[in-house]
Amino acid sequence: SLKTFLNGTDENTVEFAHVFKTYVEKYYFVYSNVLCKFQRYSFCCNLIVLRAVLKKREYGTKYTQNNFITAVRAMNEFCLKLGDLEQLRKIRRRSPHDDTEAFTVFLRSDVEAKALDVWGSQEALARERNLRKEVEREYQESMSFSPHLMHDLYKCLISFFQNCRNGLNFFFKLLAWVYTGSACMFSEAIHSLADTCNQALLALGISQSVRNPDAIHPYGFSNMRYIASLISGVGIFMMGAGLSWYHGIMGLLHPQPIESLLWAYCILAGSLVSEGATLLVAINEIKKSSRKQGLSFYEYVMQSRDPSTNVVLLEDAAAVVGVVLAAGCMGLTSLTGNPYYDSLGSLCVGTLLGTVSAFLIYTNTEALLGRSIQAEHVQKLTEFLENDPAVRAIHDVKATDMGLSKVRFKAEVDFDGRVVTRSYLEKQDIEQILNDIQQVKTPEELENFMLKHGENIIDTLGAEVDRLEKELKQRNPEVRHVDLEIL
Repeated sequence: SLKTFLNGTDENTVEFAHVFKTYVEKYYFVYSNVLCKFQRYSFCCNLIVLRAVLKKREYGTKYTQNNFITAVRAMNEFCLKLGDLEQLRKIRRRSPHDDTEAFTVFLRSDVEAKALDVWGSQEALARERNLRKEVEREYQESMSFSPHLMHDLYKCLISFFQNCRNGLNFFFKLLAWVYTGSACMFSEAIHSLADTCNQALLALGISQSVRNPDAIHPYGFSNMRYIASLISGVGIFMMGAGLSWYHGIMGLLHPQPIESLLWAYCILAGSLVSEGATLLVAINEIKKSSRKQGLSFYEYVMQSRDPSTNVVLLEDAAAVVGVVLAAGCMGLTSLTGNPYYDSLGSLCVGTLLGTVSAFLIYTNTEALLGRSIQAEHVQKLTEFLENDPAVRAIHDVKATDMGLSKVRFKAEVDFDGRVVTRSYLEKQDIEQILNDIQQVKTPEELENFMLKHGENIIDTLGAEVDRLEKELKQRNPEVRHVDLEIL
């Protein structure tokens, strides 16, 4: 328009037009700067408003307003009845147990208020709680040795027959020692006595190891087998090896003439047959168990996978070797008439028992300290988790043998937040979420929208952890306890 106005005008008009144009450009530049500053000021004001709405909340050192507790815990800790809980608000939450997907919980603040309403004061509630704990303790003590705990009947029967056999061997070997005065027969009698006591101890360990977990022992009593086998090893060393060495040394220092050894040979032959048969049974049992776990016979024994079977194997092997040594030394004594061979046989049997006891003490101590499972098995469990799309990485993996073919697995998991969020969105109505977003107009509405879906995403993350734990147990039945920690 200015160019059209300038066409065909005189010089004064042109000069005026240039001056007018200069003023317009100057004031337009000033207006632009003011407008830009105003827009930035308006944006800063909006930021200030948002920060005022979303200011960080101070919850203090103790905040229990959002704590949930189950009905069982409410009845146990706050001494309420099921009818009392019916009057409270009920909330459905994701269940941590494999057999249920969701369960009902209550706000802790509501339960505490209801408990005070029922009992009147904190002192009355504390008295009732202590009274119920005492009743529960007495009940647990009365049930601790009930017959239903004897689940492992097969192994207990084997231990019982082993005990009867060892008792008979001890009785006949003792008679042979009294009749002949042989140091070897005394060592063999002590050997059978130690085996009898150890088998009784082992049967007790088996019966205790199959007890169900309780509040005091949440991981059960499977280590009782290792404890019983450890005490068994100490008993073999003290009773078997110690007395055999003592009697052998006394025989060397004070040799005594030995009577006819015919009955001693007969008793040793019977002992060799009975203990040899039990040894074959123990070997076959270990071969079957080692094949199931993919281990060689030697690896299974050295790692003490089943301490009860290992004790039977080593005791019977030591018994067979001890009978052979005793018979050989007694034979030399019969041929030469020298009682020193008989005393040397007692020392050899004592050394054999000491070796067996040292092995039992070492292997069972290692098991009680917490031994890791095979590296190949750990790698298999780790790869299963890493192959899941929701997992980015696995760190700090620990897999320990708990005994009785039970494994405890622990790992720290770095989850992929995008995959977890997508898993949540796949179960939602996207159009409804889009409509909710479009209706957000104020910071308060935005906060409520984010809190709602943020909580649901956290629940989805917990569901992913439960899914991985469940699948890990299904694919690996020996894994009984899984702890996956979120990074």
